[in-house]
Amino acid sequence: MYVVTVTFRIKPEHADEFLNAMRENARLSLELEPGCHRFDVALGEDGPETIFLYELYSDRAAFDAHLAAEHFKSFGATVTDWVASKDVACYVLPT
Repeated sequence: MYVVTVTFRIKPEHADEFLNAMRENARLSLELEPGCHRFDVALGEDGPETIFLYELYSDRAAFDAHLAAEHFKSFGATVTDWVASKDVACYVLPT
């Protein structure tokens, strides 16, 4: 299994909009992508401007399919100006 974590810092004036868009992206990922098994969206304790994602895919190819999905591309185009910073880390679960 392939794990992706992402920490976003969102511009304060866009925190609510971003969260709504991210929840929809997560829902569509789970619904439309057979290789996406988990997509958790969590708020930081420091407030709604920090959003943490935990995503679980069958393998790297499934994550690449996620990146190529139309709903992901649309999400990215919508939120790009709302994001102050983004940190991505990828892992493989040991078998």
